[in-house]
Amino acid sequence: MRIDVLTLFPEMFESPLAHSIIRRARESNAVEIVLSNIRDFAADNYRKVDDKPYGGGPGMVMMCQPVFDCYESVKAQSTDKPRVIMMTPQGRKFDQQLAKELSREKRLMLIAGRYEGFDERIREGLDAEQISIGDYVLTGGELPAMVVIDAVARLLEGVLGDDASAVDESFSDGLLEYPQYTRPEVYRDMRVPEILLSGDHGKIAQWRKDKSLERTKKWRPDLLDGLPDNKK
Repeated sequence: MRIDVLTLFPEMFESPLAHSIIRRARESNAVEIVLSNIRDFAADNYRKVDDKPYGGGPGMVMMCQPVFDCYESVKAQSTDKPRVIMMTPQGRKFDQQLAKELSREKRLMLIAGRYEGFDERIREGLDAEQISIGDYVLTGGELPAMVVIDAVARLLEGVLGDDASAVDESFSDGLLEYPQYTRPEVYRDMRVPEILLSGDHGKIAQWRKDKSLERTKKWRPDLLDGLPDNKK
């Protein structure tokens, strides 16, 4: 998979993309991540990419020309047509199902905005989807783009050391993950549940399923609304 990121601050991505699972994914060529600076496509010597909104109001709005020119230059770098996504608060809320959907694409193009947002003609002209990572305000689209990259890359084949890890994680089946334990068996009078020491894999699987459902009912009951009855 190739992921293009169009941003005013490509340096923000350098450290997050250079460590842990994302680094391994890049080194194994499971994913290629290409950063492009929208400001490099500004038309003037001041590298201006924003202007005052028509109709008045606070703040500045990202201009069409630098974004369109950056998009067209980056798009031409590969024959694969990108799925174009703008990181905006009014977009579809990002979740595990959408991460799975995006992980099946050959190429993604994430556009990270700043200021008061994008000129609306950018969305219209690029026929871009909009994705939000939550109902809160951030300074720009860079952090949301990093979240999408991380969630998608870990789903690519061979990226995780054990592919079953992605299956067992929270939200993978619509429920929160069951409790996890490791050595020692007792720590500060807190014991690992005996069932996990029994070696009975059938009973362990049932315990994990029950605990997953119990946690979801307690902490995220909203997740149960869309689940089939056999999972509740």
